[in-house]
Amino acid sequence: MWEGRFITAKREGKWEYVSRSRGIRAAVILAIDDGHVLLVEQYRVPLGKSCIELPAGLVGDHDDNSEEDGSIAAIRELEEETGYRAATIEDCGEFYSSPGMVSESFSLFKASGLTKVSDGGGVDGEDIIVHRVALTALNDFIETKRQAGLAIDVKLLLFFPFS
Repeated sequence: MWEGRFITAKREGKWEYVSRSRGIRAAVILAIDDGHVLLVEQYRVPLGKSCIELPAGLVGDHDDNSEEDGSIAAIRELEEETGYRAATIEDCGEFYSSPGMVSESFSLFKASGLTKVSDGGGVDGEDIIVHRVALTALNDFIETKRQAGLAIDVKLLLFFPFS
């Protein structure tokens, strides 16, 4: 139906959905260190507001790195967005966030051995706010952000206790 630089709108029968263009993938980073998790806050145009998320970024989104390995992208994105460098990165597999509407998948990477090397904040124009949140305070942090009108990314369900 329509193709842009990063996404493609498709139709199959009566079903409409969106996919990533050019085989671009996403890497999401779960970075837990010393009882704290690294989260990012950034404005998301589709939502019209800021969102609390795990650090993440696109894999192979530039012509000069179209064959980029997901783990390399995860290491790069973690440092760009949060200012932390990981000593190790573990691929936890591929996941789909909204399979009824989007064909996009993401690879989840677990980062450990974190060292702060910069302030983070992303690349030009991203204006990312970094949050290092104690796991024991995470539910309160999320609720405070939700009450302030921020969106909460579905991947943060990883931290909710279910009984």
